[in-house]
Amino acid sequence: PLSVSPAADPAVISPQDPTLLIGSSLVATCTVSPDFPLKAEDLYWTLNGRRLPAASYAALGPSTLSVALARLNGSRQQSGDNLVCHSRDGGILAGSCLYVGLPPEKPVNITCWSKNMKDLTCKWAPGTEGETFLHTNYTLKYKLRWYGRDNTCQEYHTAGPYSCHIPKDLALFTPYEIWVEASNRLGVAVSDVVMLDILDVVTTDPPSDVHVSRVGDLEDQLSVRWSSPPALKDFLFQAKYQIQYRVEDSSEWKVVDDVGNQTSCRLAGLRPGTVYFVQVRCNPFGIYGSKKAGIWSDWSNPTAASTPRSERVAGGCDPKGGEQNTTLRRELKQFFGWVKKHAYGCSNLGIKLYDQWRVWLQKSHKTRNQVGKEP
Repeated sequence: PLSVSPAADPAVISPQDPTLLIGSSLVATCTVSPDFPLKAEDLYWTLNGRRLPAASYAALGPSTLSVALARLNGSRQQSGDNLVCHSRDGGILAGSCLYVGLPPEKPVNITCWSKNMKDLTCKWAPGTEGETFLHTNYTLKYKLRWYGRDNTCQEYHTAGPYSCHIPKDLALFTPYEIWVEASNRLGVAVSDVVMLDILDVVTTDPPSDVHVSRVGDLEDQLSVRWSSPPALKDFLFQAKYQIQYRVEDSSEWKVVDDVGNQTSCRLAGLRPGTVYFVQVRCNPFGIYGSKKAGIWSDWSNPTAASTPRSERVAGGCDPKGGEQNTTLRRELKQFFGWVKKHAYGCSNLGIKLYDQWRVWLQKSHKTRNQVGKEP
């Protein structure tokens, strides 16, 4: 048997790990080490595990075989395509990674927001095309407009794939310059510079302590109350609020825009005997005299309440009588089922027992629909 040095490589591919533009052509060579008894005719090539046709090969010497690749497509994976030289029995002699793609485009659409004036988060889009087929690194940089050094954001992917979070050490009352640099094996691209003041891009936590309750016996109204975002209570600011609500069995929200700066609102024109889900959000503005509107917060968690059932006057004309009869029959059926469990003999039947059942039914309905009690 042939004595081979343990450190000897079976073969060498040239060029090794090249970076190429999409559409480029490449001629690669595989040269077997003199320590191995292999000839050019004993070799073949694969690209990403697929054997390349022999028509693309050429023997350039006794132990060197080339392969020609034309009009290369973008790499299937960002770590590169695998070009491998094999011996006749399938053994791997050498490999090379082909990085085929495009240089990065200029990042666009930089938007930023500050949560309660304590941090800054920015996101952007990677250009009009976006896909470079190569690993592309994005770096968010920022600095005070008139002085200071460039700073680099460290916490990426916090609000999506193209985003970064600056958690602290930010100055107020001084504008920042913010930009994004994109780089890969084929080049570098830099976004336009965005200028902003932290006070102009403030958003808040959602309003807290949202309560929804009935308005006496009014069957078409609900009262909504909430507290201002707690993190901004010590700052000079105003706020705009929005409410959205929907019926329990619907996914369509109705928005109330004209709430203004108040922290309560009465919803009117609702359906009697219906469960509603309600959410509130906040937009701070005028913080320390800023003239720009802030950014809407997320919506608060849904809070549920039900309007009172409509009580019909006896003898009145009811266009939906059939529907009410169905409700009555259903409630009577529920009542008699309840009686079997809670009453002992007919002597106990009476209006008091009926009232007890109505209380039980109301509590059961509220629990089932997660309806909060009146504060």
